[in-house]
Amino acid sequence: MPRSLLSLEALAPEDLRAILALAPRMKAERGRHPEHPLRHQCWGMIFTKSSTRTRVSFEVAIREFGGDPVYLAAGEMQLGRGEPMRDTARVLGRMLHGIVIRTFAQRDVEELAEWSGLPVVNALTDDEHPCQILCDLFTIAEILGDWRGKTVCFLGDGACNVPRSWLWAAAKLGDFRLVIGAPEEFQPPSDVRAKLAGQGDIRYETDPAAAVRGADVLYTDVWVSMGRETESAERLATLRPWQLDAALLAQAKPGAIVMHCLPAYRGQEITADVLEAHADTIFTQAGNRLPGQKAVLAWCMGG
Repeated sequence: MPRSLLSLEALAPEDLRAILALAPRMKAERGRHPEHPLRHQCWGMIFTKSSTRTRVSFEVAIREFGGDPVYLAAGEMQLGRGEPMRDTARVLGRMLHGIVIRTFAQRDVEELAEWSGLPVVNALTDDEHPCQILCDLFTIAEILGDWRGKTVCFLGDGACNVPRSWLWAAAKLGDFRLVIGAPEEFQPPSDVRAKLAGQGDIRYETDPAAAVRGADVLYTDVWVSMGRETESAERLATLRPWQLDAALLAQAKPGAIVMHCLPAYRGQEITADVLEAHADTIFTQAGNRLPGQKAVLAWCMGG
């Protein structure tokens, strides 16, 4: 029976593990998939926010699974002129077989699933980026052998969508340590932290050196997320001590890997020398968005 991936918060631990278990097979079988679960299907792709990796990986995944992606730029739809999401959803539900949506409000994703009756995949909202973290866990297992027992340290803006999804992954899986390293004002919101209380092995650090100590994975993201451009100068100034540079990297566990969900702004959240020294990992991480998205789609279709 078709299923939706609306958030990691709402995803059952067994489903999270099921998607992760599918990813290695999706990568190994590329070009020779024995099954094409989206054959004769058309999947809509509603994108309100710009995208490179997410859009390309989902379009290619849908095509290689035998389906046809229908790209729907939100500004070119009636949504852009004020049509309620529930009305758009009820129309698309009568024409498409599934929807991938990348937008601002988490409520739009949930409403789309509710009113369309289709499998819906959250390809990013301001609250979460679930597909990214699923692909990242797959990458960590591929490079380090497993994510279990490892320490992942997220550095920078700990209140944005990527660390929020990392938090829910840590809470649901419970088999790796997550450290959110950020200034107090950039730590996850108090309501999110309250929901997570007592779940998983999660630590919040406001000192960069303490945050990275013992980490197997150092992970960073842009400091100025989409929609936050007016705060750019203030954010850059406050987060400067959290830049992932050689000195900070040296304080992590020997052999620690560096990850970045991209795009990267050299000289801001990460230095050019650290990024280039770890480019193979970072771009393997980016490339793994394809088998990771395939795993999500296969799970949605009951795989």
